[in-house]
Amino acid sequence: MIGIIDYKAGNTASVANALKRLDSDFCITSDKTVLDECSGIIFPGVGHAKSAMQALRDAGLTEWLTQTSKPVLGICLGMQLLYEHSEEGNSAGLGLVPGILKRFRSDLEKVPHMGWNTFGTVSESHPLMQGITPGDYFYYVHSYFAPVTPDSIGTCRYAGVEFTSACARNNFCGVQFHPEKSGPAGERLLVNFIRQTKQA
Repeated sequence: MIGIIDYKAGNTASVANALKRLDSDFCITSDKTVLDECSGIIFPGVGHAKSAMQALRDAGLTEWLTQTSKPVLGICLGMQLLYEHSEEGNSAGLGLVPGILKRFRSDLEKVPHMGWNTFGTVSESHPLMQGITPGDYFYYVHSYFAPVTPDSIGTCRYAGVEFTSACARNNFCGVQFHPEKSGPAGERLLVNFIRQTKQA
């Protein structure tokens, strides 16, 4: 079963609907004992980094997330919170992936980066990215971006910047886009993650 973390800051309904379409068992919860019984975790997110981190602390989930060995997939803000720090609200993250998120330059393009975009590069050798190609379109909505580092398994370009579109470090993965809103390519990525949870 996939556990979708409920911390009052996530796009839980759209993720749940995507898992229903894939006939995958899931639960939406903030109960750590329930999460302990799940085979994998989806960490969704929409909103502001600082308030989302506070919501995680209020739910008592920051320590659980940093200590779990289960496969975790962060989506959008959920991916951003895996990093060390964000310029958004000068907020600390969970520190699970090295890097500092910065804001796109609004003098170059409209901010937020909203709509469909493709990968620039993709590490198809990573299990999460199997069957995903640079020409696949994914749906983005974000104003802040993660730098390209050795933990990047997919990159994208916007406002003159190449940024991390997908990352992976140890048992944690993250995607800046919304796979649950990205059609067949997004479903393929979710299937890859579900497969990972069964092999963990």
